[in-house]
Amino acid sequence: MAGNKRQDIEDRDLQGFKYFEKIRQLLKRLHPVGCERDRAHNRRLHMDEYTLLLLLYLFNPICVSLRSLQQASTLKKVQRVLGVSPSSLTSLSEAAWVFDSRWLLGVIQDLGKELQPLPHPASLDDLGGAIVTLVDGTVLKALPKVVGALGLYEPGSSFKAHVEFELLRGVPSAATLTEAHADERKVLAMNLRPGRLYVEDRGYADYGLFQQIIDIGSHTVTRLKDNAVFKVVQERELSAEAMKAGVVRDAVVRLGGEDSRGKLRQPVRIVQVACRPHRKPYKTGRGGPEQGDTILIVTDLLDVPPEVVGMLYEHRWQIEIFFRMFKHLLGCRHLLSHCQNGIELQVYTAIIACLLITLFTGRKPTQRTYEMLAWYLAGWADQDELEAHIAKLKKQD
Repeated sequence: MAGNKRQDIEDRDLQGFKYFEKIRQLLKRLHPVGCERDRAHNRRLHMDEYTLLLLLYLFNPICVSLRSLQQASTLKKVQRVLGVSPSSLTSLSEAAWVFDSRWLLGVIQDLGKELQPLPHPASLDDLGGAIVTLVDGTVLKALPKVVGALGLYEPGSSFKAHVEFELLRGVPSAATLTEAHADERKVLAMNLRPGRLYVEDRGYADYGLFQQIIDIGSHTVTRLKDNAVFKVVQERELSAEAMKAGVVRDAVVRLGGEDSRGKLRQPVRIVQVACRPHRKPYKTGRGGPEQGDTILIVTDLLDVPPEVVGMLYEHRWQIEIFFRMFKHLLGCRHLLSHCQNGIELQVYTAIIACLLITLFTGRKPTQRTYEMLAWYLAGWADQDELEAHIAKLKKQD
């Protein structure tokens, strides 16, 4: 649980509750969740109310523990605006076990549908309607008591959030929580959806996974390892636009050697792009070959200009920017539960918080914007200062 310090929260410490109204309406459908065994109909804390309290916790720096969140639930302003009842510590602790975290995934999907595409290059609109989805995992350090809950027994163990991030909307659309060493390729394979264009780093370079993505009706743009084996079927001539963008090769190939070629049944395309190599001093027994001056990108998109393929992979860094903000949002907050379902409730609520930031501002969630909203909700920034921050974001587009 959180630390032992207790800080009293008063009504004057809270403002900006109008921003919670949209999510409050979406969460109403969760009200009966977890009430199947409540035959006496005396449950006072419901899933929609618990999620709203989690959002208050994530956005308000004054809330630093489960106890402070319990105290916030006793405030008349919180009760009136969020529609919650006073909750006991026992009820809040029990909530992590009673309310199935998977119900929040539907809320995440519905919020995502309301988002409009952010400013982006026009060339990304000509991808056959596929949703550009950046995929990656980020390791989050686990608190000591969380270790046992996730089946991890080594001191300092961690867990991993596998996130799908929609590029054109600038927000996450799905996440799966596992222990830190779970195979990210297998996690993605279990969660594939049609109509997607998955953009992945070389950790996902698996020919069988490529075939699964194609078979389900999606596409891939993935960096290959530098020593990838392939047989050229057709070399393509490069346009002036492609060469200007740093493309040095565009070829249709059969990917894989004799032992792996059967995993990917059809020809694919390799786009080789010049890059600025990131080289580390060689240390005995560590690392591998240095990065070269180009990278190999594989895709099943045979008709998209090669410079667009390169640009899609180049934009993969945006999920890394998101992870910084996401880790800050979770990292400066204590985990309120030590069971996996409770951790998932908090992680999924953090994703909802990111979606709300985008809905409120019309811009991608960033650490600075999250902090400004937190200061505003805590009463340390006023409406004019919040609006000035948002206006500054728009000028940067």
